[in-house]
Amino acid sequence: MTARLLRVALTGGIATGKSYCLTRFAEFGAPTIDADVLAHRVLAPGTPGFDAAVARFGPGILQPHGEIDRATLGQIVFGDDNARRDLEAIVHPAVYDAISRWFTALERAAADDGPRLGIADIPLLYETGHDREFDRVIVAACLPGLQLTRLMKRSRLSEEDARRRIEAQMPIAEKTKRADYVIDTSGEYAETDRQIAAVWKVLGK
Repeated sequence: MTARLLRVALTGGIATGKSYCLTRFAEFGAPTIDADVLAHRVLAPGTPGFDAAVARFGPGILQPHGEIDRATLGQIVFGDDNARRDLEAIVHPAVYDAISRWFTALERAAADDGPRLGIADIPLLYETGHDREFDRVIVAACLPGLQLTRLMKRSRLSEEDARRRIEAQMPIAEKTKRADYVIDTSGEYAETDRQIAAVWKVLGK
């Protein structure tokens, strides 16, 4: 019989600091998995997801060397709600299947004195309705203006395009209301680290 493993989801908004929090939890020793990394694999050349995306959006989304141009694809799906939903229908089932299999493997390891929890970074957790599948949910949040500035800086998007991508997600205020734990990344790294450590103290014991 496999041991009961605490399934933890880490979510938030685009550019609110989820990846930083995930890295710090991993440094504390938590097994982690990143839905964005899995999504990239789903769309890799030679996969069913790749074939489905090209069939849906056309060869114009491909780079000269044959991989999907994510910037081009992003411009398409964030400008068309139907296109975004079609892409999510291709990507999300495969991503959640991979996360489920990962947690199952962790539970088998836990039976042999392995980890007692795992943390999955899932940006669209609430939007996809999968939050009830987890025992605890952590939300990484920051001030709206800071979120916009971070996204524009890291992605080199115009303010209009950055706002469109933020607005395509559930408002961060709604996510914080639903969360078990909130990590506010608006301040200095030291303050964010303090909050991460406090959450880990509760979850990792």
